Amino acid sequence: MPVSLTLSGKVALITGGSRGIGAATVRMFVAAGSKVLFSYEKAATAAAELVKDLGEANCAAAACNLSGTDTAHQLVDAAIKRFGRLDILIANHGVWPPQDAPIEQMSEAQWRNTVAINLDSVFALIKHSVAQMKKQAKSGPASGHIVLVSSTAGQRGEAFHADYAATKGALISMVKGLSTELAKDGIYVNCVAPGWVETDMSATALNDARTRDVILNTIPLGRVAKPEEIAAPILFLCTSQAGFITGEVFNVNGGAVLVG
Repeated sequence: MPVSLTLSGKVALITGGSRGIGAATVRMFVAAGSKVLFSYEKAATAAAELVKDLGEANCAAAACNLSGTDTAHQLVDAAIKRFGRLDILIANHGVWPPQDAPIEQMSEAQWRNTVAINLDSVFALIKHSVAQMKKQAKSGPASGHIVLVSSTAGQRGEAFHADYAATKGALISMVKGLSTELAKDGIYVNCVAPGWVETDMSATALNDARTRDVILNTIPLGRVAKPEEIAAPILFLCTSQAGFITGEVFNVNGGAVLVG
C-alpha cells in the first residue's frame, strides 16, 4: 500500500517562513496539500518570491515583528481570515546572537530581546492558536498540531549563549507540559531540535574556517544539515502517520546530541 505524507485540507501558520528552515517548511507543507500563512520580519523580497513561486491560492505572507506578546494575536487572525481556519502552528522564528557573550558581560538588553523573541512570542502564538483550535472543535472532531523548533542548545546548553540556550530549553519544557494538558483536546504538541543547519543565522559561524572545523568535529555525520532535513521531520509530526506521538523532542543533529 503506498504511503504519502499529506496535509490535504489543513491550514498552517509557520513563523519565520521567508528563509532557511522556515521557507523549506513552507514549501514542503504546500507540496503536501496544506494552505500556509507564514510570517517574516525583514525579508519582504524573499517572502514575495516564495508566495509567487507557490501560488497565492496556496500560501500568503504576513509581515510581523514577533518580539514579545503583542502581535501574535494579529498573526493568528490573519491566517484565519485568509484561509478560514487554523490546524497547525509551527513556531520556527528565533534569534541567535552570533557574538560570544560571557554571562558576566551579557547585557540585560540582549537577554530581554532574546527572551522576548524566542519565548514570549511563542507563548502568545500558542495561546491564541489553541483558542482557535478548540473553537473549531465545537463543530467537529478536536484536532490540531503544534511543533516548536528548539535546538540542541536547549538540551545541553551552549557556552557564551546562555540567553539562547535558556529560551530553547524553555520551549522543550513547554512541549512536555502542554502535550499532556492538550491531549484530551486532540491537540498534539511536539518539538524538533536541530543541530547546526545551513541558514543565514548560522552563516557567521559556519563561514569562519576555524569555527566551522570545531563545529564539524562535534557532528558524527561530519556535516551540517540542510534546511529541508529539518522541514521533513516537522512535516511528519503534523501528519496522521505521527498519530501516536506527542510530547516528544525529535533530535535532528547528525548524531551530535544523543538525548531526548
